[in-house]
Amino acid sequence: VTGASFVVFNGALKTSSGFLAKSSIVEDGLMVQITRETMEGLRQALRDKKDFRITCGKADTEDVKEYVDICWVESEEETNKG
Repeated sequence: VTGASFVVFNGALKTSSGFLAKSSIVEDGLMVQITRETMEGLRQALRDKKDFRITCGKADTEDVKEYVDICWVESEEETNKG
């Protein structure tokens, strides 16, 4: 689990790169490079307020994958409000 101040989703990853998606820490945030198709799925999930999972790593290996999970929650945190 990684805490981040911000998340950037970059939909410019080419399918020919051999990666499903890539995630990397930039400054105090997270950048997730995804394909155009995954970006379309993410946008739809956000519109529908549905959870969404992005699998990161090489497409052609069975190695352990990283996941970026976008989850909707019921409770609102009062921390740092105002």
